[in-house]
Amino acid sequence: MPLTVKEIEAAQPRSKAWKLPDERGLYLQISSNGSKRWHLRYSFRGEKKKISFGPFPDVSLKAARAKRDEARSLVADGIDPLQKRREQKLEAQLASTHTFAAVAREYIAKRANDGDKAISDTTRQKTEWLLSLLEPKLGRVPVGEITAPLLLSALNEVQESGRRETARRLRSFVGRVLNYAIATGRAENNPAPALRGALATPSVRHHPAVIEPDALGELLRAIDGYGGFASTNAALKLSAHLFQRPGEIRQMKWSDLDFGAAIWTIPAGGTKMRREHRVPLSRQAIAIIRSMQDVAAYSEYVFPSFNPKKPLSENAVTGALKRLGYAGVMTAHGFRTTACSMLNESNEFHPDAIERALAHQDSNAVRAVYNRTQYWDERVRMMQWWSDKIDSLKQLNAD
Repeated sequence: MPLTVKEIEAAQPRSKAWKLPDERGLYLQISSNGSKRWHLRYSFRGEKKKISFGPFPDVSLKAARAKRDEARSLVADGIDPLQKRREQKLEAQLASTHTFAAVAREYIAKRANDGDKAISDTTRQKTEWLLSLLEPKLGRVPVGEITAPLLLSALNEVQESGRRETARRLRSFVGRVLNYAIATGRAENNPAPALRGALATPSVRHHPAVIEPDALGELLRAIDGYGGFASTNAALKLSAHLFQRPGEIRQMKWSDLDFGAAIWTIPAGGTKMRREHRVPLSRQAIAIIRSMQDVAAYSEYVFPSFNPKKPLSENAVTGALKRLGYAGVMTAHGFRTTACSMLNESNEFHPDAIERALAHQDSNAVRAVYNRTQYWDERVRMMQWWSDKIDSLKQLNAD
């Protein structure tokens, strides 16, 4: 006889668990504490098995019968419903650990520990920032379910806020994560490359820079008169002499300096191009660095922040330039443009030597390998010439 709801509701607990049968293997088990739970007994390939459907009344009599019929249909098709449930649970667990955010963090961690190709701490922080922008929209989505429309929707939110360049970087980052997911068997498609033409082209950003000799001399005199934090003062002065990337200068370490050979070696992990870069040091550059010698007793950084365990902040030098009245006129990165422009105009040095001094990547791979070993002597001469040049400009028209 089939069960009725009234019978189920009237069933009372006993000293031991007991069963209230329905039809075709379905029954309700009433435990000694009064809880009631649905079960189905079935036979699969000669083996007696049992599967649970949940508690009553959460699972009604009608719902329990529907689950029973579905399970019996699976058995008829040669599928074990208990095994199928286990596989579904495993897939759900895998999906929860294979979300876009989880795979992206795994990818970032892998890149950070990738030997010679490892990304720098600064690059990792920027990449994690990109991920934070994507998490609200894509973070919980299984990485294998990232579609072109879904990704475009996330990118458009960023683009429509006016951050076109950020949207472009996000598309590229998602593409790298999805390629990693494909390589590790957690995704099959990468829609990111196809969206390249769907985003608006960002406007080209030029770093403001002073390139006129008289104006540069005036700037250098202003820098000499700046009375800020000691690390900022010295990093600001050194930026003019060395014209390396701001992040590389502010993260300069004592261990990277060879005063005897007058060389600063920037490790591959600390450079944008992911390769070691050596910088000849002029006499003036060495003097500026040695002016910070006292901090070596408590910091590995030549230009520590107020926390000696950390280098100057990313905006320290550009912030000082703003306070000097050069907002929109000069930035920390602008010293590279200044040096590049004036060194090329001098006709004193080979353009390739200037490019090597700036640590620019050569687009020709064979030529790049050749040029890594070239122009060292010329670069040594160039760095001293440049320091002498800017010292002379500083004296020009000085009151």
